[in-house]
Amino acid sequence: MIERIAAMPPGTVGLRASGTLTKEDYEEGIEPAIKEGIEAGELRLLFVLTSFEGLGHGAWVEDMKTGFNAWVREHSAWRRFALVTDVEWVAKAMRAFAWLAPGEARVFGLGEEDEARAWVAG
Repeated sequence: MIERIAAMPPGTVGLRASGTLTKEDYEEGIEPAIKEGIEAGELRLLFVLTSFEGLGHGAWVEDMKTGFNAWVREHSAWRRFALVTDVEWVAKAMRAFAWLAPGEARVFGLGEEDEARAWVAG
């Protein structure tokens, strides 16, 4: 499940995810939020992952498509990406591959969401 975080600083986009992510979560939540940031001229994204049970049917393809479009085609629009999670394997994977991310990327624990929000806006 994906939901927008309403109380975000100006110029930032926030998403909160949990459970199993579906194709619809990508199409109706993640992709429009990323597009909004890109169209604004720069993307500053806060992504809070409270639990993760995997990707549902069809979500793998959407994940790859979203990744290619946003990270490769629109790489110059990315400024900051903050991942907030206590899902250890996701945090480790992000830390390991953060150097591949366009712009700056950081991982924060769930107790550091306010710090992450301030950092992504900075």
